[in-house]
Amino acid sequence: MISPSRLIPDQRPGSTRTLLTPEEGGLVRRTVLPGGLRVITEQMPGVRSASIGVWVGAGSRDETVPLAGASHFLEHLLFKGTGSRSPIEISAPVEAVGGELNAFTGKELTCYHARVLDQDLPMVIDILADMVTSSVVARADVESERAVILEEIAMNDDDPDDVVHNLIAGQMWSSSLGRPVAGSAESVRSLTRSQVAGYYRRRYRPEAMVVAVAGNIEHRAVVRRVRTAFCVPGFLDDPTVRPRPARGAVADSAMAARASAYRTGASLVTRPIEQANLVLGLPGLRRGDGRRFTAGVLNAALGGGMSSRLFQEIREKRGLAYAVYSFATHYADSGMVGIYAGCAPAKADEVLALCRAQLIDVADHGLTDEEFVRGRGQLRGNLVLGMEDSGSRMSRIGKADLVHGELLSLDEVLARVDQVTLDDVRELAAELLAPAPALAVVGPFDDPDRFAAAVA
Repeated sequence: MISPSRLIPDQRPGSTRTLLTPEEGGLVRRTVLPGGLRVITEQMPGVRSASIGVWVGAGSRDETVPLAGASHFLEHLLFKGTGSRSPIEISAPVEAVGGELNAFTGKELTCYHARVLDQDLPMVIDILADMVTSSVVARADVESERAVILEEIAMNDDDPDDVVHNLIAGQMWSSSLGRPVAGSAESVRSLTRSQVAGYYRRRYRPEAMVVAVAGNIEHRAVVRRVRTAFCVPGFLDDPTVRPRPARGAVADSAMAARASAYRTGASLVTRPIEQANLVLGLPGLRRGDGRRFTAGVLNAALGGGMSSRLFQEIREKRGLAYAVYSFATHYADSGMVGIYAGCAPAKADEVLALCRAQLIDVADHGLTDEEFVRGRGQLRGNLVLGMEDSGSRMSRIGKADLVHGELLSLDEVLARVDQVTLDDVRELAAELLAPAPALAVVGPFDDPDRFAAAVA
């Protein structure tokens, strides 16, 4: 039996709630500090590590056109020093104890994360708090990191896999959701220190942040350390400010209508490479859609492994591609179902025709009983095996608070997967896979209209 939906509570500052008990798979507790800063922890007594992430509700889709790339730029700059720490004083203490410190930027969030021995957690809390609250964003650092980011963009532009996935997003969405997370070389060159610093001040507010910790920890001790570390002037001063609602919980119909204005058609980037890189994209589900578990089963069976429909038809039976898979991405108000294939340029038309044929067949007839059972079992196993370390547990609770607004126990998640039926998958496949897809191609092709007929 599935428990009622585990919505993250609307807590007043100064309060603590238990979200999950040890009997439900792990003790998860949540405290809201003044200013709306959230601290959520999961206790894992059987490990000797602790993973921490400071999750910020700012990503590339929050940027205006003049600010394209600012979220990612800022992620770099926060490692360049604070009023009390130089860059080496940020990284060296963590590495000196065998820890790992890093960050990433997405379309809807930025995360600064670390993994250390449990005894070293207080030290890394202090460092991360200093970074996200007190970065200098010095003019000289902006210029040096601008050069580094331009090199990163150039490196990504040399990777056709990165290019084709950015291309399909831009083909499907005309909004900020379709722009590359890092921005373009042009937008990064034009960003000023004042623009990035202003974005930092506006977006890195306590009500938009979650501190998530998982491992061999004690919640009250973590809260005390976070409160002390983040207690800088103007940050935790207002006891009336509540956390911002999770992004996925506030997606209204107007947002969904704007984001769902998907475009079809084909885009081509010509590159003198030995392989054609192809992505077909279709409208998917938004993050809060209850059918996302059905979509997970469908994705696993369609292209989630070596036994999947696409792998068997395109690689095993015909040897047309080394890599072929399907994927699903979910955002607050929209999503994508995609198919990627890399093949010899001369085989591109045949591979595209086979991918389209499989999409149409699954849309028209659904999965077989065997494919359904295998896809559901694969999804169940992936979910459980993906929760075996403190880093993945930390990511789960952090994203639950920041973007999902809901935290299910692992047993509840598995129960929801088990409730998916073959008819559910058939119904969703008919909805998601039947429309004409968008197409992105990177390869040695000269005619910009070369692939238009493939998605007509």
